[in-house]
Amino acid sequence: MSETALITGASRGIGLETARRLLHHSEEITTLVLFARASADFDAAVEQLRASSPVGRRVIARTVDVGDRDALHAALESVHQEVGTIDHLVNNAGYTNPVPLQQAEIEDFERTMAVNVYAPFLIVKWLLNRGNRFKMIVNIASTAGIKGRSGWLTYSASKAAVINMSQVMREELAIYDTRVVCLSPGRTATVLRRTLAPEEDPSTIMQPEHVARVIETLTSPIGRFIDSENIVVRK
Repeated sequence: MSETALITGASRGIGLETARRLLHHSEEITTLVLFARASADFDAAVEQLRASSPVGRRVIARTVDVGDRDALHAALESVHQEVGTIDHLVNNAGYTNPVPLQQAEIEDFERTMAVNVYAPFLIVKWLLNRGNRFKMIVNIASTAGIKGRSGWLTYSASKAAVINMSQVMREELAIYDTRVVCLSPGRTATVLRRTLAPEEDPSTIMQPEHVARVIETLTSPIGRFIDSENIVVRK
């Protein structure tokens, strides 16, 4: 049976690498739905994925800022009409503006929560309310959500919320046999990481494809044997 996966934040980093892994290596997933903000990176990523797509596989793209509630609902409605059930959901999109507490602006805090917390919640809720039954939901948190870090207040708080939200989702959606996985990567060489730690050498830390391989394993038939309470992935 063919299955569909929806990945947010798919223009680069963990989201794009996950799309590549699932497109070329998953036996079950034959349709990929990609959400990302408008950018040259996203256009290039979609073009590359479609050009390399194996026969019988589809790559569907929606340009959307998941932090914009109305735009997110419109994108979900469009995708729901086109592909029907979303079997696998990877909530990967992330945002932050790391500054000391006294310099933090409420608008940035609200933006961080809108992208990192509200969007995963809204996607799951919206699709559930339309009868969608997920096989698996992967919420990308962070080790920063396990232990807060100076200068990262808004980001750490949002990722702590993702970890807790995932626990509740896991319990509530068990009646549908939905696996809810919370993945907390450590230091990973993404654009967001460069914002958080601009002086760091990205070649010395974990790469996005390493996290993507873990997600690929979780979506495979053996993934159900992995304890999904809160999986920490770090080098």
